[in-house]
Amino acid sequence: MPDTVESEKKVLLQTMGDGASLADCLRPQALIDSDHPAVIAFAREIVGNATTPTDKAVRLYYAVRDKVRYDPYGTPMLAEAYKASTTLQRGHGYCINKAGLLAALARAVGIPARVGYADVRNHLTTKRLSELLGTDIFYYHGYTDLWLDGKWIKATPAFNIELTDKFKLKPLEFDGVNDSIYHAYDIEGRRHMEYLAYRGTYADIPFDTIREGFNLWYPGMYLSSADGVPPRGDFAREAEAENAG
Repeated sequence: MPDTVESEKKVLLQTMGDGASLADCLRPQALIDSDHPAVIAFAREIVGNATTPTDKAVRLYYAVRDKVRYDPYGTPMLAEAYKASTTLQRGHGYCINKAGLLAALARAVGIPARVGYADVRNHLTTKRLSELLGTDIFYYHGYTDLWLDGKWIKATPAFNIELTDKFKLKPLEFDGVNDSIYHAYDIEGRRHMEYLAYRGTYADIPFDTIREGFNLWYPGMYLSSADGVPPRGDFAREAEAENAG
């Protein structure tokens, strides 16, 4: 009889996107709620007088990267918490809901956008987060795909600039022309992010699939509480303490 956990992992690894059309990537979705008034207002404020899709996308990227604080502890495993409008209003999130927010903002100004996922090995996460997760592999690491000049460009607005400084990482920039994915090494030459596998792209955040995977892979993080709220913490302070000197 095959091992149940290993069988479930194999099934989840076969989930490779939803085949969404370009039109799907312009429409509001349940979690990427690009028609929410707060999302529309923020998008218009940020793009300002920008006229080209590329200029608009770059402005939106930096707004999500730096105005929405990266926090792996603050998002409960509830669908409502992953809505783009919720992330915007709370002012914090982690890679999955920050990527969803960028997709929603892009759609709000007419740029087709979708969310994509990869499994990555993060060599420089904090000790506490690694212990809670039980691994240094981050499954379903989220990024945003933006349709610019006739092709999909990857953008990863996860770490705000202050957190990048605390980890001594190279800032992750975005020019709207080249893919923006995590650097393999930090500014001191230490191994940082290692991409292991891509899991495809989606018109909306595949919340049920992600929740199933997280409950399987990170029971210490999500199954330890009845309401799905992960343990509280101050990720920036952890990063600063571990990288002092």
